[in-house]
Amino acid sequence: MTSEVMDAATGAVRLKAMSAELAEAAVPFARDAPPADRPRVGTLLRDWRRRRRLSQLELALRADSSARHLSCVETGRARPSRAMVLRLADHLDVPLRERNSLLLAAGYAPAYRESGLEDDGLRSVRGALDMMLTSHLPYPAVVVDRGWNVVTGNRAMGVLLDGVPPELLAPPANVARMALHPEGLAARCTNLHEVRGHFMERLQREAEATGDPELRALYEEVRAYAPPEAATTPTNEGRTPEAVLPLRFRTPHGELALFSTMAVIGAPNDVTLSELAIELFFPLDDRTAEVLRTLDAAAAAAAADAEQ
Repeated sequence: MTSEVMDAATGAVRLKAMSAELAEAAVPFARDAPPADRPRVGTLLRDWRRRRRLSQLELALRADSSARHLSCVETGRARPSRAMVLRLADHLDVPLRERNSLLLAAGYAPAYRESGLEDDGLRSVRGALDMMLTSHLPYPAVVVDRGWNVVTGNRAMGVLLDGVPPELLAPPANVARMALHPEGLAARCTNLHEVRGHFMERLQREAEATGDPELRALYEEVRAYAPPEAATTPTNEGRTPEAVLPLRFRTPHGELALFSTMAVIGAPNDVTLSELAIELFFPLDDRTAEVLRTLDAAAAAAAADAEQ
């Protein structure tokens, strides 16, 4: 008799735990289910899981769920709660823009706003970006969005853009096109083979990580460019590899060499901010630093004269 009572109690506990998990992790489809022409949230979650090369069990353990419930969500037999969608997206490192898409596909309102950079709410961020760009002078710096479109830059970017055709500079100017188009910076780059290879690998990696079709299209477009002959010949054969891959390019002032660092907004809750990156260029050698200081001093003087 005692064992029967214990078995019944254990079964009740298990049933209660399972019911709580079902209530939190998935609920039946309701009246606010997404339109039929919108991708199902389960399909999208499955695509993100596969993109991150995770099994259902691995993701379920990370998200404090179960493989069974995750399978039900992916196949459309259960609808995840809003909290579960966000938790899965977090463990899958889904970009904020796509997290909103997941929520919409599940029948929920987006969680992250998408502001214009000129909105009053982003005034402090604009100030921080302006400060970074200005304080980095006399060296080039540029702010780009997820698609590598130029958002803004400082005046020292002129040394990189000198000679780039106007059609490549027309808004929305794109760093990938300006750098790798045969008539862009690529025509002056003296280590184009290495620079092009690095940029293409990076662009492909970002397209795969974000699932962004526009990034994928940009990658395919740039890959189709007929590179200058210099891009097919390695320039570092027989050399000791440098600590960083520099960008070497010809100018009227001789060959200059730069390397760059990337910075992003920490802990963004806005789609626009989550997609911004700031690339800061630094001189690789003293001669490049001196040329950039001289050029920026001349540009600053010209700007001052123009204001008078």
